[in-house]
Amino acid sequence: MPSCAMTFAACLARLAGLACGLAALAPAAWAQPAAAPTRGELLYATHCNACHTEQMHWRDHRTATDWPSLRAQVRQWQAAAQLNWTEDDILAVTRHLNDTIYHHPQPAEQLGLWTPRRGPRAAPTATP
Repeated sequence: MPSCAMTFAACLARLAGLACGLAALAPAAWAQPAAAPTRGELLYATHCNACHTEQMHWRDHRTATDWPSLRAQVRQWQAAAQLNWTEDDILAVTRHLNDTIYHHPQPAEQLGLWTPRRGPRAAPTATP
């Protein structure tokens, strides 16, 4: 018949093994799924990334010095590659590049404060 000390030691060994197994599984259980890539990121990765590495965007004499010039460069290069992107596609790639590399201030039109048909949105007024 096993002694109490041996039974207790066996129990501790099993608990230690169980704890190690749970610790190994914990990071997978707590890991958050990666964010889905944006349309701009997908378009850039598919059509531009082969030639335009990040190194190109960090060069000293880059031509995209603000939001309008960045958007113009995206428009120019998609036309040169005959991609026939829509304005939404151009905007999506411009946003992707700006969010990840350039960080230029965006005009109100791009921040949702501008509506093309009505002009600038008025600030909400309090009703008395």
